[in-house]
Amino acid sequence: MCHIRAGGLLLVILACLALRMPSAEAQSGTNIEQTFANSLTAVPSGNLGVSGAFYVPVYSSVSMSQGKLRTDFSVTLSVHNASETKPLVLKRIAYFDTSGKMVEGYLKAPIALKPFSTVEVFIATSDVRGGTGANFVVDWAAAGEIAEPAVEALMVGGVGNAHYAFISQGRPIRIVGQN
Repeated sequence: MCHIRAGGLLLVILACLALRMPSAEAQSGTNIEQTFANSLTAVPSGNLGVSGAFYVPVYSSVSMSQGKLRTDFSVTLSVHNASETKPLVLKRIAYFDTSGKMVEGYLKAPIALKPFSTVEVFIATSDVRGGTGANFVVDWAAAGEIAEPAVEALMVGGVGNAHYAFISQGRPIRIVGQN
């Protein structure tokens, strides 16, 4: 009888914890402002004359064994302000799937990172909406000359007893082909 009561109590506790836990889906845009409030500052007023964009390939799923097995990974996108003195404005953080369809946008309005600060977006292992060819696009701007931001993604996952972690560095989006 005691074991039944203890087991029932354990189930009630687990159910309560499950109700309080955040969703296993991708982090929503409002969480960036809340979660990283200490990394943020006021968006500079005036002309944001310097701007750029980064393309970051990520892998929420990877095909293995001649495509017969799929391994899912969590993804953490990190955007670092590499400037020691100036704020970096993030205008867009967008997540796209393998077919190029936008899965989720993470900013409702531009935000500014303090010097040397960082914000992150987390995609849980269970969120496979991006697929094997997922990617992020990060648009940024600044009020003047600034160190180029560092943008990269960390993927972590495993199969059986084997665990894998790898990084994908963001690549600046540059228009090519014109002389």
